[in-house]
Amino acid sequence: MTPFFSRAIRIEWGHCDPAGIVFAPRYFEMLTENTVRLFESAGLGLKRDMLRTQSIVGYPLLECRAKFLRPCRYGDDVLIETAAPKFGKSSFTVESQITLQGTVCVEYHETRVWAIRDSELGIKSAPVPDDVRAAFAHRG
Repeated sequence: MTPFFSRAIRIEWGHCDPAGIVFAPRYFEMLTENTVRLFESAGLGLKRDMLRTQSIVGYPLLECRAKFLRPCRYGDDVLIETAAPKFGKSSFTVESQITLQGTVCVEYHETRVWAIRDSELGIKSAPVPDDVRAAFAHRG
């Protein structure tokens, strides 16, 4: 995986379960935030602004899976790396990993859909705009 966006975080007390390791849902919060920041780092602005400028409801999650290879614990300084999206017509996939001192702890894959408002369905998929694709074209 070639990272497009990465950030270092310290595992906080609130991330952990009584066993002292990261509670699985907290990983998904961290990884989802990396996807949000991935789009920001590509020059598309804060998510709240991107929703307005792109006239979308968002990019809801269709599928995700994680492989937990090594636990992370309170006080660990981890690196979360996310690759550039691979775009389909109206969906995209994102690959991420969380590492601790160079060792992969979590591998993550998600599929999301580009969604707009629809008067009958509430929301529906729409083609990912060319300018969004272009924002990631130079790296990835």
